[in-house]
Amino acid sequence: MSEPAKLERGLGLLEATSLNMTFMVGIGPFVVIPIVIKAMGGPGSLLAWVAGAALALFDGCIWAELGAAMPQAGGSYVYLREAYGAERWGRMLSFLYIWQTLFQGPLSVASGALGFANYSVFFFNKASGDGAARMAPYFTKGVAALVVLAVVALLYRRITEIGKISIAFSAIVIATILWIIFGGATHLSARRVFDFTDTHWDSSWLLLAALGHGTVQTVYSYLGYYNVCNLGGEMKNPEKNIPRAIFISIAGITVLYLAMQTSILTVIPWREAADAKAIASTFIERLYGGQWAGVVTVLILITAMGSVFAAMLGYSRVPYAAAVDGNFFSVFGRVHPTKRFPFVSLLALGATAILFSLLFKLVVVIRAILAMRCLIQFMGQAVGLVVLRRRRGAAAMPFRMWMYPLPVAIAILGWAGIFISTGKRPMIASLGATFVGILVYLVRSSHLRQWPFKEAVE
Repeated sequence: MSEPAKLERGLGLLEATSLNMTFMVGIGPFVVIPIVIKAMGGPGSLLAWVAGAALALFDGCIWAELGAAMPQAGGSYVYLREAYGAERWGRMLSFLYIWQTLFQGPLSVASGALGFANYSVFFFNKASGDGAARMAPYFTKGVAALVVLAVVALLYRRITEIGKISIAFSAIVIATILWIIFGGATHLSARRVFDFTDTHWDSSWLLLAALGHGTVQTVYSYLGYYNVCNLGGEMKNPEKNIPRAIFISIAGITVLYLAMQTSILTVIPWREAADAKAIASTFIERLYGGQWAGVVTVLILITAMGSVFAAMLGYSRVPYAAAVDGNFFSVFGRVHPTKRFPFVSLLALGATAILFSLLFKLVVVIRAILAMRCLIQFMGQAVGLVVLRRRRGAAAMPFRMWMYPLPVAIAILGWAGIFISTGKRPMIASLGATFVGILVYLVRSSHLRQWPFKEAVE
């Protein structure tokens, strides 16, 4: 299917990379750093960040090939459909991706909003008395909902204006992390960073289990390197700029994350950092005092809002692409008459994200997001690239990864490990949602006489 001419190709490499990096950082590292430190026992947390970056890099090769070959709105929806056959398995798998996106898209947006709300408690806790403690849960839920509403308002405009906003968010993200890195660099203590006492790695199995748990958290903080693929229909020179944006954002964020983790360990003893509620604010307060801690908290909140902004922008294009393709409700294919963006899809995503923000906790959301993405989107897409290469030939791909198919194999094994590490409940929930999605697809296909029922009536 050719890309509809309704969307405007207004995003260049700078805007695309900014959107990727803003989505990747968000509130993620500031929330999961204490969890990773506790899982890995201090300095071992650096290993979890490296493992997360490696998986993002190998998987990024897959996204880069597919994104350059099919620069359309919808990302994985288009890739799954074309790789497995638009009138056969590809129709069902792309529908299942849309089905899961109905959950994982709003969950991703809600995770950023909840992270924003949780960090804003730093200010809320300044209030005294028992009433503040009792009101805290209601406060965070209300703040999360308001964040989603604010982001919908920001996104209700042309893509060229959104590109400029993304650059501003990205600048704040990088400035915040660089401030933390500078604070650590000027107080560097190798003895404190590499304090391995009480790490309790008595066997390779314990280390592997800890690494799995820690990497689940770090991978969450890297998610978003592929966001530009959802916006393929709005990219300038997508065959070159999509791969570039993916690899630049992964490399840049990896360096920033490792430096930030090292900086925090050099100032705050890892046993204390493992239980910190607002790790970056505590870090700045330790170095510069309470007033500057308030400033960095504001910057982190802006960063979190930027992540919600980038996530909602990307995911709002997925139902739109399916609707235009005739594989989802047609109302989602409506484009704003003057601003030229899928406004129905954006509003629906925002409403669902508000509901999820009110219903769930952040830790639950993080694991649910990863479990739902592993099977259909990440692993299914990796296998789909192999199928597509065999059918089209490598020469037909505008971008070709290095050392193919090794990155594909490593990515599949990595996502399988992440899926298992999410835990029993997220795995069962993900498999259950997929099973229900298959039933919905079969009922719908039977009614519309589409594959696999189309063949039966011919």
